[in-house]
Amino acid sequence: MDIDLDNIARAAETIDPVFRGTPQYVDEQLGTALGRRVLIKVETVNPLRSFKGRGADFMGATLPPGRPVVCASAGNFGQAVAYVGRNRGFPVEVFVSRAAVRDKVRRMKSLGASVIEVPGDFTAAKDAARDHAQRVGAIFVEDGRDVAITEGAGSIAVELLRACRFDTAVVPVGDGALITGMARWIKEHSPDTRVVGVCAEGAPALARAWAGRPVADTPIDTIADGIAVRVPVPAAIPRLRALVDDMLLVPDDAIRDAMALAQRTLGLVLEPAGAVGLAAIAVADLPGETIATVLTGGNV
Repeated sequence: MDIDLDNIARAAETIDPVFRGTPQYVDEQLGTALGRRVLIKVETVNPLRSFKGRGADFMGATLPPGRPVVCASAGNFGQAVAYVGRNRGFPVEVFVSRAAVRDKVRRMKSLGASVIEVPGDFTAAKDAARDHAQRVGAIFVEDGRDVAITEGAGSIAVELLRACRFDTAVVPVGDGALITGMARWIKEHSPDTRVVGVCAEGAPALARAWAGRPVADTPIDTIADGIAVRVPVPAAIPRLRALVDDMLLVPDDAIRDAMALAQRTLGLVLEPAGAVGLAAIAVADLPGETIATVLTGGNV
């Protein structure tokens, strides 16, 4: 397994403190509404309003200062790379789809990134970013492929397991870095805990890849733009298959309901991708008394 446990432990101690030690607690109102004891990890209370800064900062520490960095993003990863680049001294170009959420694009620019909008979806943006980086001699970083990003995201599991043991971890799945980093740590330190991934019904590519089924190149149809992946990152697939116990799909209506539930019970504004864990807990028959989930983003 290429995800290193020592690196996850190091990330939990060394990444920018602004991303560490996020709130985690069991909320009675939420538990009553869901009929379950749910431990939540709130990753929206940082300058990026998402968990992406963890992996980007741990990866950024390995990059040479001053050399340009290129990535593609649906919005949150681009913000994270821009934030880290500004702090660590390397210029950042982010390729996005012209259909990207405008607030996310504005926030990337405000953090100092040059943002290039291209026709098509996120996969088209990633292809353009990769080609551009090769052409100009920049470093191309890819969420879901670069293992340091995965290890940085795994620091969430380190913090969760300090709070208490839980029976099942329910984790949103976009490019797979978050769930595989977390699962690597959980399987080592709490082997009886099940790790369950969640995709939107309108973006099932990662769930299909995990199950060993062909990934149809079909249009994305979901409000959860942060996890709207059409083509999986090849490096992520064997990690998913080795570490994840189950994968669920949730419809957009359940995601909307989960966003409203978070606002009503927790007082938190979540973007659709940030609420899919709650949506899965609401609609699926998950095993165990205590379910943990990560509220991954609040950039609506």
